[in-house]
Amino acid sequence: MISEIHNHLGEKLDYAFHGEQRGSGRLVIIGHGVTGNKDRPWAEALASAIAASGTPALRFSFSGNGGSEGEFRDSTISKEVQDLNAVIDAASAAGYDDIVYAGHSMGGAVGVLSAAQDPRIKRLISLAGMVYTEKFARVEFGDAVPDQGFMWDDEDCPLSTTFVHDMNAIGDVLDRAAQITVPWLLIHGSEDDVVPIQESRDILGKAGGPAEFVELPGSNHVFADAAQQPMVDAVLRWL
Repeated sequence: MISEIHNHLGEKLDYAFHGEQRGSGRLVIIGHGVTGNKDRPWAEALASAIAASGTPALRFSFSGNGGSEGEFRDSTISKEVQDLNAVIDAASAAGYDDIVYAGHSMGGAVGVLSAAQDPRIKRLISLAGMVYTEKFARVEFGDAVPDQGFMWDDEDCPLSTTFVHDMNAIGDVLDRAAQITVPWLLIHGSEDDVVPIQESRDILGKAGGPAEFVELPGSNHVFADAAQQPMVDAVLRWL
């Protein structure tokens, strides 16, 4: 049984469990993107559908986001890798030994870095996954002054020097793809104007194991409206 989950700093991570807590077998863990949280419509829909298919799912908010403890300005990809590790620790301690991680956008970059080094992740799903982290920070937030400005002018999401330095230090996650030997599903919308679909195509060619790419024509970055069900269906078919 999974109860409270705390990261390496002791911050409590907010999560929702879908389905029966069996304490064994497969568990799908779902992580969100930058400025997101576990309650994004696509995450709720995906978790509910996976559970309805007979596999339990857990969606969570990274520290500093949503209902999780911590400061948003401290949220970085590197810290979120540690958050995911804490969630997997809790799942493993509860008996789950077939972990699937599905990460959206920046949560997709977290997935690549984690799956490249954590053998407990048996399958990986990237949903509009971010690959070029330095470029993303420059293109999306280059006009904002770190520690003064905000992400997309949202005052709840301050742009920190810590975040920018981490994005720049990582640069991109292309070189980690070769270390991912587990089955990997990449889903991306053709109309994504936040993380271009070419990023999934670029990293797909460097995968170290079996990888499948699904393009969703007309879909935006968050699989909104009519694109939500095709995304969910693609994940269910692959699982």
